[in-house]
Amino acid sequence: MELKTARLTVLIDPAKKKAFEALCARQDVTPSQVVRRLIRDYLAQHGVSFVPSGAEPDGVEATDKP
Repeated sequence: MELKTARLTVLIDPAKKKAFEALCARQDVTPSQVVRRLIRDYLAQHGVSFVPSGAEPDGVEATDKP
Protein backbone atom coordinates (compact mmCIF):
# COMPACT_ATOMS: atom_id res chain seq x y z
CA MET A 1 0.00 0.00 0.00
CA GLU A 2 1.28 3.44 -0.86
CA LEU A 3 2.15 5.54 2.16
CA LYS A 4 3.08 8.77 0.40
CA THR A 5 0.97 10.57 -2.17
CA ALA A 6 1.47 13.12 -4.93
CA ARG A 7 -1.13 15.22 -6.69
CA LEU A 8 -1.94 14.74 -10.37
CA THR A 9 -4.08 17.42 -11.99
CA VAL A 10 -6.15 16.30 -14.97
CA LEU A 11 -8.28 18.61 -17.09
CA ILE A 12 -11.43 17.02 -18.53
CA ASP A 13 -14.76 18.10 -19.94
CA PRO A 14 -17.13 19.12 -17.09
CA ALA A 15 -19.92 16.84 -18.37
CA LYS A 16 -17.51 13.87 -18.49
CA LYS A 17 -16.34 14.68 -14.93
CA LYS A 18 -19.92 14.78 -13.68
CA ALA A 19 -20.76 11.44 -15.34
CA PHE A 20 -17.55 9.86 -13.97
CA GLU A 21 -18.25 11.07 -10.42
CA ALA A 22 -21.85 9.82 -10.63
CA LEU A 23 -20.70 6.38 -11.80
CA CYS A 24 -18.08 6.21 -9.04
CA ALA A 25 -20.74 7.10 -6.45
CA ARG A 26 -23.03 4.35 -7.76
CA GLN A 27 -20.16 1.87 -7.49
CA ASP A 28 -19.22 3.13 -3.98
CA VAL A 29 -15.66 4.03 -5.00
CA THR A 30 -13.94 7.39 -5.11
CA PRO A 31 -12.72 8.90 -8.37
CA SER A 32 -9.19 8.79 -6.91
CA GLN A 33 -9.45 5.04 -6.30
CA VAL A 34 -10.52 4.47 -9.91
CA VAL A 35 -7.75 6.66 -11.33
CA ARG A 36 -5.12 4.93 -9.17
CA ARG A 37 -6.37 1.53 -10.40
CA LEU A 38 -6.32 2.73 -14.02
CA ILE A 39 -2.73 3.92 -13.63
CA ARG A 40 -1.62 0.63 -11.99
CA ASP A 41 -3.30 -1.36 -14.77
CA TYR A 42 -1.77 0.84 -17.49
CA LEU A 43 1.72 0.45 -16.02
CA ALA A 44 1.28 -3.33 -15.76
CA GLN A 45 -0.07 -3.55 -19.31
CA HIS A 46 3.11 -1.90 -20.56
CA GLY A 47 5.45 -3.92 -18.37
CA VAL A 48 6.45 -1.06 -16.11
CA SER A 49 7.20 -2.08 -12.53
CA PHE A 50 7.53 0.20 -9.54
CA VAL A 51 7.88 0.07 -5.78
CA PRO A 52 5.07 2.05 -4.12
CA SER A 53 6.27 4.99 -2.03
CA GLY A 54 6.88 3.90 1.54
CA ALA A 55 7.01 0.21 0.62
CA GLU A 56 10.08 -1.95 0.99
CA PRO A 57 11.82 -3.17 -2.18
CA ASP A 58 11.52 -6.91 -2.95
CA GLY A 59 13.49 -9.07 -0.56
CA VAL A 60 13.62 -6.48 2.21
CA GLU A 61 11.35 -6.98 5.19
CA ALA A 62 10.36 -4.12 7.46
CA THR A 63 11.93 -6.07 10.33
CA ASP A 64 15.28 -6.12 8.48
CA LYS A 65 15.88 -2.47 9.35
CA PRO A 66 18.54 -1.80 12.01
